[in-house]
Amino acid sequence: MRQSNDAYPSRLKESEDRIAPFIRTDPVIHSGNEYRWHGPLDEVALSQYERDGFLWFEGFFNQERMAPFFDELREMGQDKDMLASDQVIQDPNTGDIRSVFAMHELSDHFSRLTRDPRILGMVRQLLGSEVYIHQSRINDKLGFEGSGFYWHSDFETWHSEDGMPRMRSVSASLMLTDNNEFNGPLMLIPGSHHYFIPCVGETPDLNWQESLKSQRLGVPDQKALAMMANRGGIQAPKGPAGSLMLFEGNTLHASNLNMSPWPRSNLFFVYNSVDNLLEKPYAAKSERPDFLGSRKNTAPLTMHDDFPELC
Repeated sequence: MRQSNDAYPSRLKESEDRIAPFIRTDPVIHSGNEYRWHGPLDEVALSQYERDGFLWFEGFFNQERMAPFFDELREMGQDKDMLASDQVIQDPNTGDIRSVFAMHELSDHFSRLTRDPRILGMVRQLLGSEVYIHQSRINDKLGFEGSGFYWHSDFETWHSEDGMPRMRSVSASLMLTDNNEFNGPLMLIPGSHHYFIPCVGETPDLNWQESLKSQRLGVPDQKALAMMANRGGIQAPKGPAGSLMLFEGNTLHASNLNMSPWPRSNLFFVYNSVDNLLEKPYAAKSERPDFLGSRKNTAPLTMHDDFPELC
């Protein structure tokens, strides 16, 4: 039974009438006019984020400071107990580590990073509230072998399968390796976050076990994707290790296979407003594990002050 208060219906049955893409009912920047400038982002950056749905900061951190995170990923690849955990997703083609979830709970270094005053300040400014980590992970895409991901909105999954009620989240992606046009960088459709695209196909039980390897449900149809791309184009920001991307949770994005000899690895953490806590899933029978959508640890993040050493 679909919830009557569902502002963003998706995962529709094949027998149901299709719902065309529609304009979101939530603001993009949640700080009211009184608080819009209470943060590190100026009006140019705020306007760009509101228009495009993402911001790119080339060389946000010193490249050398990314090495400890990359070393942690390599160590996890040698840990048999870790590899057997549900929190570790293996590449469907190679069996190598593709993602490790809940990194902010596994790594103190990662936990401190999520509370960097500069990042947290921007996120609070965009979301107009205190925030917590909804999901975090480290992603790895090996040279010549790393798989890609088809076009999707993360919010569509978080809403349908986790019960995130509104569009009030920001994703941060920090590059551990150089991102170039050959190693499968993240691609985004500017402006796509202004629309919600209902998707067809009911959510099967334990869908997350397959969708994290290859997403087949919750993906827009090609007609809707073409409309969005024709309106906004496609961008793939590229830059050195240490670069940072902030993007709105409903921005359509994808990535290609890694066709180069160079790995592409990144840290990914999702900030959700404390005023947007998870409810019952809107289009799934059961909740996903807590490491995919946090329900237990939702206390507001406090800033960590020792990050000058990471710059």
